[in-house]
Amino acid sequence: MNKNFSSQILEIIKHIKNNKLEENSGLILLSAKEDLRNLNDLFEIGVDCAENGKVNDASIIFECLKSCNVNDARIPYNLGFLYTLKQDYQSALSNFHDAYEISPNDLDILINYASSLHELKQYNDAISIFDQALKLNPDCAHALTNKGVTLFKLKHFDEALVHHDKALSVEPNNYVAWSNKGNALNGLNRFDEAIAHFDTALSFKPNYYQAHTHKGFSLFKLKRYEEALVNYDKAISIKPNYADAWSNKGNTLCQLKLFEDAIIHYDKALSLEPDHDEAAWSKSLLLLLLGDYQYGLPLYESRWRSKSVSEVIEKRSFDKPTWLGMEPINGKTILLYGEQGLGDFIQFCRYAKLVSDLGAKVILEVPQALAKLLVDLAGVSTLVVRGQELPPFDFCCPLLSLPLAFNTKVASIPAENTYIASDLNKVSEWSSKLGPKTKKRVGLVWSSMSSYQHDSKRSLLLSDFVKALPTDGYEYICLQKEIKDCDKEFFKTYKNIQFYGEQLNDFSDTAALIECLDLVVSTCTSVPHLSAAMGKETWVIVPYVPDWRWLLGREDSPWYPSVKLYRQTAINDWSGVLERVRKDLTGELI
Repeated sequence: MNKNFSSQILEIIKHIKNNKLEENSGLILLSAKEDLRNLNDLFEIGVDCAENGKVNDASIIFECLKSCNVNDARIPYNLGFLYTLKQDYQSALSNFHDAYEISPNDLDILINYASSLHELKQYNDAISIFDQALKLNPDCAHALTNKGVTLFKLKHFDEALVHHDKALSVEPNNYVAWSNKGNALNGLNRFDEAIAHFDTALSFKPNYYQAHTHKGFSLFKLKRYEEALVNYDKAISIKPNYADAWSNKGNTLCQLKLFEDAIIHYDKALSLEPDHDEAAWSKSLLLLLLGDYQYGLPLYESRWRSKSVSEVIEKRSFDKPTWLGMEPINGKTILLYGEQGLGDFIQFCRYAKLVSDLGAKVILEVPQALAKLLVDLAGVSTLVVRGQELPPFDFCCPLLSLPLAFNTKVASIPAENTYIASDLNKVSEWSSKLGPKTKKRVGLVWSSMSSYQHDSKRSLLLSDFVKALPTDGYEYICLQKEIKDCDKEFFKTYKNIQFYGEQLNDFSDTAALIECLDLVVSTCTSVPHLSAAMGKETWVIVPYVPDWRWLLGREDSPWYPSVKLYRQTAINDWSGVLERVRKDLTGELI
């Protein structure tokens, strides 16, 4: 390379760094374009910069080359790779697409093009490009396992397993594929098998910190928390700045009630990655559990950015501003809408009256299952069923942001004894169905039917749950609409519980049935929220580390005056809780 051209390159870089590309570097490039050798020299300098970690300089050089309009796929391909290193996946995608347009049958381009689509959550498009790569080379382990990862994101776990297995049939020592298959097994709740696969990955690469972290997650799901900590510590020792491991370790410490240590780990993750939304979300839940609403509620807004939460909470987009208590709303119309489960909706719809008391007209959008139940909810001007056209409004607010909007503290929770009423006509119908009352009537819920990720915290086997129920003195009525498959056989033979699931068409039916009862005993599902909102005496069975709304170390709930809490005193120990419920039920008969 001649010295004159080298100085020209330096001049180009200088101008680009000063955002003055159009001043004279364009002329230099046009001159260089006349000499293909000069462009090749510039390309080699770019490659050399990239290989030596000079990502910014390499990017500048390849941007120069790209502006020459040379029909060479290597140029946008290298730019795409450099933008991937910067985690600028949108720019990476644009360049990989340009490379693809020039060379649509290049395997490396296709894989990286698909991977950038994956990073931008364009999963179906990514799979389409991976399929093109696999048509070129059906045995490409890299494409197979990367497609498996994308299928995992789409929750197509069985298909993901197939692709990881194909990759492993080609490359049995591919530790990435072993680890990715472990993740797919995690998705299928086959945690023991997943652990074996992570161990295989680690046998090939002991310092593969991702596998240590994923194994820690499997152990966490199996509630083997001490072992999970060991694996997170290994990941951190290998990669001290691995924020995911710090955050996940915080979650594990939380389950062991080592709350101060958990917060330290969340803060460490956030110091490493200030936008680590999973750590922020987890920290918010812990602060709320500890009763620190002042700091917990603002941080709870991080749920909208959390990847794990976004899988279960739908973020709605409206063309009106979100109200969080800052603007005056007297004379304005505001839309309140649900975002999470039915129990959450029941708990926080109480705030509609507080919003109305500020002078606002309240539109409440409700799920179909709650429409009849909430038709007369205090403070609501207009009730709209989700899916129906919304009337005009000035502001909107998701229900679980209302505690923040009202600067709620534990001492200021709006805890009216009763804010949901049952339909008297339906109550009369249920009273006739149940017949004359000869014993105390107790409504029961022992499990959830949802796919909630922490379902084990609120679902018991019926064969275990009935240990809490004295056989004499009570009439037991199931408030669940469905019975899980794992309980059906036992339920057939256990004759002490009446089941009306097929007659519970919506929550107004459940509310009317609850009105006919003396007591509700339930795990943490939507039903105890309903019964407590009606003012019915409600006993809620909660795990060792409960959902944040139940706080810690108390038998009552500041959210519901009629609730009594029965807490696990040790991890996984339901027997002690059930025995206390049985003892109290027996005592009420004396």
